[in-house]
Amino acid sequence: MEAAAAEAVPVDQHEAEASSQEGMVRATGVIALGNIASRVLGLVREMLLSRFFGAGVAVDAFNLAIIVPRSLYDLLIGGHVNSALVPVLSEYAAHKDRRVLWDLVNALLAIAVISLAVLVLGLELFAPQVIGLVASDKASNEVREQATTLLRVTAPALMFLGLFAVVSGLLYALRRFTWPAFASTVFNATIVVMTVVFYRSIGITGAALGWLVGAVVQLGLQAPGLRDARLRLKLRGLLAHPGVRKIGLLYVPVMASLALDVLINRPFSYNLASSTGEGNISYMTWATTLIQFPQGLVAIAISVAILPTLSRQAVDTVQGASQAFKDTLGQGLRLAIVLIIPATVGLFALASPVVALIFESGEFNAVDTKFTALALRLYLIGLPFAAVDLLLMFAFYARRNTLTPALIGLLSLVAYMVVAIVLLPWYSFFALMIADSVKHLIHTGVSAWLLYRGMEGYGHQRLLSTALRTLVAASVMGVLAFGLATLLGGVLGDGVIARVIIVGGAGGLGLVAFAVLASWLKLEEWGWIRDLVRQRIGV
Repeated sequence: MEAAAAEAVPVDQHEAEASSQEGMVRATGVIALGNIASRVLGLVREMLLSRFFGAGVAVDAFNLAIIVPRSLYDLLIGGHVNSALVPVLSEYAAHKDRRVLWDLVNALLAIAVISLAVLVLGLELFAPQVIGLVASDKASNEVREQATTLLRVTAPALMFLGLFAVVSGLLYALRRFTWPAFASTVFNATIVVMTVVFYRSIGITGAALGWLVGAVVQLGLQAPGLRDARLRLKLRGLLAHPGVRKIGLLYVPVMASLALDVLINRPFSYNLASSTGEGNISYMTWATTLIQFPQGLVAIAISVAILPTLSRQAVDTVQGASQAFKDTLGQGLRLAIVLIIPATVGLFALASPVVALIFESGEFNAVDTKFTALALRLYLIGLPFAAVDLLLMFAFYARRNTLTPALIGLLSLVAYMVVAIVLLPWYSFFALMIADSVKHLIHTGVSAWLLYRGMEGYGHQRLLSTALRTLVAASVMGVLAFGLATLLGGVLGDGVIARVIIVGGAGGLGLVAFAVLASWLKLEEWGWIRDLVRQRIGV
């Protein structure tokens, strides 16, 4: 009897671990799919704007009109979701009495409505003055006037974006990932549709209306996930709610960090890039756009998927971290490593054909491809560190610690600026890409060390073994992909069809090679993905 009972415990643990792994991989897949769909539609949106309106007054005015509500959202609301909203809401969601959770959410909704209504009203009344603050001194009066008109169209979107932030935070805390995962996809799709439908009749205003309607539609999309929620506006004692105060305290360091990024980092980078020659900002922007695909597909998806679970597991831990917390973080880190390393190596090997396939046409020539591909490769050096670092930051957030990531961010920002300035005379604007990779390396190293101390170890998660085996498989994959791309390039020459064959053929060979080697090297995390895919296709 005792022996049987003793044997039953590991079986239950294995079943729980398998269920946890499957749930994490499934949630990651849903979020990644929504993320990649959104980014593709965002690229389509930019292509349509350039095709219909070109680089002129209309697009300049539209960009000015959306940068104001978008920046306010990022600074005042967007950073709340992962750093403060999800951890605190996850804590309240763990209560058996859901009324505790609904009371907090209702207070947050009321605060959002009141504060955002004031902001929107201010933007509507003082639109000319606001545009005057954000527009360049060289902007023409025509651009300023049109941007003012468009801002009055896009400003109300801030209200719906804010409400969406609260609602999506609630759904993530409840581990209902599907609806918020595809919200930005619907947002971009709405802009695309309204731009196409209205560009002949009302011009760029159609895109601005798409921005507003898209914000409304993505909020409405969350309704099916809120069927059991008891939401209503609560107008009394809003700031007295302990959950509201906790969220506010958690967000102060995050907002300070975001302010540094908006006010110092971005202007520094763009000013330095622009000082090195014409077109360098464009190379940097195009390379950054490509980096965001694997970053969103892997790091963001996994981080968002495990944050609610980490937050609940951290609630009852007074010192160090529970083994369950370490196991969840370890699973997320290992899955990120197994996905981001081959993605990085593959994109590094195929950087030139990928850039040529996506961008090279019209005024974008082979020289532009060469410089963009080099910028991309330098950014890619830091991508694995950035992916791992995002999960480490979310682990801090789950432990209700936002100050430490903010201080680490300040340290890495100083390092970024110093490295960029020192290397600029030798490497021109490429110094910015090198500095960015150094920044991610420093941020990851310091975060990993401090989290190790705070959690009293990671709990035997086999991270180094997973990374080394993944690197071996990815290296072979990269060599094969680069070799086939070079061979096909010499045989097929240039052209759109040739580029598709080169990227598709070399990428396909690389994927097959990695899959075979990952299985041969017994990468457990690759097995999670393979098993889930087999379940989906019924194999």
